[in-house]
Amino acid sequence: MKVVDPTDPVSLFRDSFAGERFDAVVSCMASRTGTPKDAWAIDHRAHMNVLSAAQQAGAGHFVLLSAICVQKPLLAFQQAKLAFEAALIESGLRYSIVRPTAFFKSLSGQIERVRQGRPFLVFGDGTLTACKPISDDDLADFIAGCLEDESRWNRILPIGGPGEAITPRQQGEALFAMLGRPPRFQSVPVALLDVIVVVLAVLGRIVPSLATKAELARIGRYYATESMLVWAPQTGRYDAAATPATGTQTLFDYYRAILAGAVTAERGDHAVF
Repeated sequence: MKVVDPTDPVSLFRDSFAGERFDAVVSCMASRTGTPKDAWAIDHRAHMNVLSAAQQAGAGHFVLLSAICVQKPLLAFQQAKLAFEAALIESGLRYSIVRPTAFFKSLSGQIERVRQGRPFLVFGDGTLTACKPISDDDLADFIAGCLEDESRWNRILPIGGPGEAITPRQQGEALFAMLGRPPRFQSVPVALLDVIVVVLAVLGRIVPSLATKAELARIGRYYATESMLVWAPQTGRYDAAATPATGTQTLFDYYRAILAGAVTAERGDHAVF
């Protein structure tokens, strides 16, 4: 395995592709923070470097891990992802653009909190959003399948995990049930997020570091109010039934495994709470 800097096109082609020929490239790169500087550096420019190197290496297929939230692009990282998606589609390479819903890791942040006897935090009443969470294993299997499954070629592919869409409130109820405790919720008003965004944006005009925090607050508000499901423009709603599902692993199976100590939730940049 080689570690290279994808923001350096010379290093990328020399040290990663190393003058060899490749049939396909699979990219799961994403910016760590989602702030404008990081997003355009990684979600767009670094990917453009990889695309160029892939073309020089004779690759015929490019599989891109994107995100389902780009359907309603209100944030910098979504615009950056869409800009590269468009470039990939226009490149002439065969492509598969995979847009997954929520990851198990991003929905596991309150397990320890609840286990310690604290309430489960929700925005509003906990039913503002829903998603079809997908596991790392099931997503990896789907991405690998894009290389051979012709029905996934030259397509944008929204994908979720198995089962019905789940709201944050249902996540909390299931977690309390697994622990044998009555459910306890604490509501965070969405209006509070709005105030935080406005205050940080105003202060960010004076202190640049606060502008970055304002963007992070916007990202938090987005995920607090937008479902990770297929968006239906004709109805102006998210459509759980239209969101494809794949795999066998469920979020609640993952919760049980964490509670039993069978797995460890290494969330890293997926941490929310």
